Amino acid sequence: MFGFIVRRVTALVILLLVVSFVTFALFQIGPADPAAAACGQECTPDRIDQARVALGMDKPFLVQYFTYLSGFFSERLIGAPGAEQVCAWPCLGKSFQTNENVTDVIVRALPYTISIAVGAVVLWTVVGVGLGLLAALRKGRATDKIIVGAASVGVSLPVPVTGLLLLLVFVSALHWLPFTSNQISSPFGPAGPGAWFTNYLLPWVALAILFSAQYIRITRNNMIETFGEDYMRTARAKGLSPGRITTHGVRAGITPIITMLGLDIGALLGGAVLTEQIFSVPGLGFTAVRAATSGDLPVTMAITMLAAFFIITANVIVDLVYASVDPRVRVN
Repeated sequence: MFGFIVRRVTALVILLLVVSFVTFALFQIGPADPAAAACGQECTPDRIDQARVALGMDKPFLVQYFTYLSGFFSERLIGAPGAEQVCAWPCLGKSFQTNENVTDVIVRALPYTISIAVGAVVLWTVVGVGLGLLAALRKGRATDKIIVGAASVGVSLPVPVTGLLLLLVFVSALHWLPFTSNQISSPFGPAGPGAWFTNYLLPWVALAILFSAQYIRITRNNMIETFGEDYMRTARAKGLSPGRITTHGVRAGITPIITMLGLDIGALLGGAVLTEQIFSVPGLGFTAVRAATSGDLPVTMAITMLAAFFIITANVIVDLVYASVDPRVRVN
């Protein structure tokens, strides 16, 4: 098991380095000129050249990349020669729009994204896996047909549709819930867990409707296949109780759900772009869109790499969970 963990962690580090290099290269050689973006609206060729020197873009590409990469391990100096500023670790540069450290921008936005991700994942996992298992146990009956029909409707509803509909009904028409406040980022703030729950309930539901529908279908199909295996029929023939048979079936058929859940969590932590835009939640997705439209390349690049980090890390965690559930994968 130790060797398996070492191999997966090594692969994680290599992939992160590759992603950081490709991301840095794309933003440096892309159509947008970072020096012109950093210079502002009233730019002259001389000021653009000064901005290029301040950003270190007058140096060879590999020197720029390794200088940027050094900020992940220690503080570094940024700015024009003679007017350098210390960028505290971890240093991802400074925002072109606000001139604050990109790390501070991410730290400010990340709690909002985590709040959306945690609640949505819990909601869609409980609903999706629970209803999928119930549908499998009631295969062919009215309960199964109702759940499958509801899942077919849910999977066809994109987040913009459900999000706007939820706002229209529960905020504008019924006034049961408040519109999402950007002052509440966690349940541990001054507003308390109650306000945090009501603040993020609609974004959770908007995401859960789509994702839980997918989990219902996957769970149902996989459980039906598992319950039809020879060893499950043998367990019934030996007189095992329905509860124990269901428990064995869930343990054997849950692995595809682990894969889906890990990848979905990783993608969601990178920023639920549409959900954050609809509900005006200033998380990573909202911040990334605003940075991209305003040409704030350091912020856009940092969030892109952070999203890749979450997704790659989720892949490694899924592999480790798989290895603990099924020892056969450790040899791969």
